[in-house]
This record gives sequence, C-alpha cells and structure tokens, in this order.
Amino acid sequence: MEPKSINQFSSISSAATLDLDRQQVEDRRTLVRAVKAINESALFGENYELTFVFDRPNQKTLVRIIDRQTKEVIRQVPSEYALRMASQLQTD
Repeated sequence: MEPKSINQFSSISSAATLDLDRQQVEDRRTLVRAVKAINESALFGENYELTFVFDRPNQKTLVRIIDRQTKEVIRQVPSEYALRMASQLQTD
C-alpha cells in the first residue's frame, strides 16, 4: 500500500464533510416537508401544530406541539423536567 500525503487526506476529509453537509441539508428539507404535511393534515387538531426546536443550552432537538393562537407549548419531548435532570446529572 502506498503512503498518502496529508493533502490527500485533507481532500478526502473535505469531500466527506461536503457530502455530509449535503446529506444534512437534504435531511432537514425532508423533515420540513414532513412537518408541513402533518400540520396541513390537522393530525393534532386545527388549533395545534407540530414544531421542532433546537435547544442550544442542552444541544438537543425538542419536539413540541404548540397552540397556534396562543403559541403555548402543549406538549414537549423531551420534557423540561427531563432536560433539567439531564443537565443536573452532567454537572454532578
């Protein structure tokens, strides 16, 4: 097996990163389309909608059902309680 230069590895890494970024973009588009379809179908009722939110402090994606009029969170996964417990376990 022939040794590879560092430049060859960095180009391989860059190509893999670019493919990963493209895949992430496509995955996000697919998720957005799915959420729109769910919300248009009124699966959770006409007054509620499904949302995905990235919680920066916890580095977690949250799934929420929101009241369309009041913007109140009706249900969240993981719950605030679970997020607090996980945060406390990480700091202990």
